[in-house]
Amino acid sequence: MIEFIPPILFQLIITIGFAFIVGLEFHSYLRVNQFQYGFGSTRTFVLISLLGLVLFQLNNDGLFFAMGMGILGALLLIYYWYQSAEKHYSLLEIILTLLVFSLGPIAIHFPSWFLILIVVVLILLLGEKPRIKKFSESINNNEIVTLAKFLILSGVILPLLPDKQLASTLPITYYKVWLAVIVVSGFSYFSYLAQIYFFKTRGLLLTGVLGGLYSSTAISVVISRRAQLMKNDRSQVSSALVLATAMMYLRLLGIIFFMDGVAGKELLFPFTIAILLSCLVAISLNFWDRRTPTIPTSDTNQHPLELTTAILFASMFIFFAFITQYVIQNYGDKGLDFLSIVVGFTDIDPFILSLLSGKFGVTENAIVSAVIVASGSNNLLKATYIVVVARNRSVMVAAIWLIFLFILSLSYVFI
Repeated sequence: MIEFIPPILFQLIITIGFAFIVGLEFHSYLRVNQFQYGFGSTRTFVLISLLGLVLFQLNNDGLFFAMGMGILGALLLIYYWYQSAEKHYSLLEIILTLLVFSLGPIAIHFPSWFLILIVVVLILLLGEKPRIKKFSESINNNEIVTLAKFLILSGVILPLLPDKQLASTLPITYYKVWLAVIVVSGFSYFSYLAQIYFFKTRGLLLTGVLGGLYSSTAISVVISRRAQLMKNDRSQVSSALVLATAMMYLRLLGIIFFMDGVAGKELLFPFTIAILLSCLVAISLNFWDRRTPTIPTSDTNQHPLELTTAILFASMFIFFAFITQYVIQNYGDKGLDFLSIVVGFTDIDPFILSLLSGKFGVTENAIVSAVIVASGSNNLLKATYIVVVARNRSVMVAAIWLIFLFILSLSYVFI
């Protein structure tokens, strides 16, 4: 039916309709918040939007519309001066009125989805004031600085780095090194935000899930430390540790797909199997024990976006790139497999990302095998950590499962 409606009529209908909806929401906003001041009703918004559409249509260059915007702005300035005398200093009505005045030109020059999106944003800003206020009050000022750091790392430093090799014999570039920093920091940052703002008080199992997306090794140590006081919650502790490792595989899979889609597809099957089996083990352990012990957030929320951490990760990335290049040149694929086992007892992220970024003249199968072996070896490291740190039998099932995953990884690659 829209095809049979003249364009100007359609633009008129949606302009008036959306202005009417915004006017209704603004009127409700004033009533809910018990504001007695307001320059007009819903009809005022409709007339203002209609005026903007007519003025824009009268002159193709937008001169009349600009003059109307100027006159309307002057009237709103007088209105603001009058309201400031009554101790009301909000610019909300003024900005909202100017946006409604612009709905007509937006309907003409932009796609319908853009106009709808603007109206939806206006409605949400008016209707969700309590939630927005509560959310803004809950944000620590340091988090704004954190966001600024992430934007600097990803939006300023990354585009400025050249995409050329660090050295003639090393097949990685400055750009890829910092891109790896951004990818890993991004995954850790979003997991950190989820823990801080959405799951402040969480059960042990959810702690394992969120912590595994952040750092499975770190959260395994945290949970094991707490397990010293939770000797009677064996199933909960082991379930949380197993889920943390499952999330490690999920996190690695996301990072690898971002860096190398081919390797991601090759790893999709073995990593999915590891994730599903780990989840089944966690569910089985938790089936008979429905208690949900909580873990303090102060134990797990560590900031992921310190500049020193980013520099350290970049340094480790370059270090592992040099080591990998040396091992492959001198010992070939067998040397890479041995190196993967050794690297599993350290931070595997920089090793895996350097391997994906540089390739180092090895086949895709060799890279996939190295990733599987390194992740499996890291499970052996975590099993050792949790047994030593917990010092009780609450973590034994998780430790046995991690050792089994290590053996399963080696079997998948070498048998």
